[in-house]
Amino acid sequence: MNFIAIIPARYSSTRFPGKPLVKINGKSMINQVYLQAVKVFDRVYVATDNQKILKEVESFGGNAVMTKKKHKSGTDRCAEAILKIEELENKSYNVIINIQGDEPFIKTEQLIDIKKAFKFKKTQIATLVKPINNKEDIFNPNKPKVIINNKNEAIYFSRSPIPFLRGATHKNWVSKHLYYKHVGLYGFRKDILMEISKLNQTPLEKAESLEQLRWLENGYKIKIAFTEHESISIDTPKDLEKARQIGLL
Repeated sequence: MNFIAIIPARYSSTRFPGKPLVKINGKSMINQVYLQAVKVFDRVYVATDNQKILKEVESFGGNAVMTKKKHKSGTDRCAEAILKIEELENKSYNVIINIQGDEPFIKTEQLIDIKKAFKFKKTQIATLVKPINNKEDIFNPNKPKVIINNKNEAIYFSRSPIPFLRGATHKNWVSKHLYYKHVGLYGFRKDILMEISKLNQTPLEKAESLEQLRWLENGYKIKIAFTEHESISIDTPKDLEKARQIGLL
């Protein structure tokens, strides 16, 4: 099975413009993500909409392709990129791993875990979750939760605490039920990626602002892999300062 990792990286983030180029321990953020990805995958590409990011990737010897600015999600950017890459290399890939460009501290173990999810032939889409061990994450709308069936497939994702524990006070929820936090790392079989990139937004996706609900609403299965590693993304300058405070910088 041929795997490829694609790192979507756009320049014009509303909360942190130019963040792929910000320095993390002496290297650009996109370089840090790339260095982690090449430890696990033989082929890694950055998919960007900006010449500055393209030149940065080329400067450290990485692979990159230009994609359109119009894409609303990294998933759509990956779908365009894989077609360009396959034409460029004259080679086909079976599975695309979408690694967020703002995850400079991603662990190789997490990448290996999502890769392993595709040893099951029926896996269409895979993602990671982490057990929640504190009340704050359960009630934080910026940390989406997921409930899972007995086949380790996602039933639903929500910014709200799910499931709701009737009759229990909020402070006791973390001890009375095992909650899972979604880690935004995805893998797709290529044919599935091309299909979902053509889907229109759905009511649940619009309500929660979570694109994976579009896939569930259209009947796709999302295989769950588990991690114990915390996901630390850099979405804003404040996140960068937080990473500095906890000793990651």
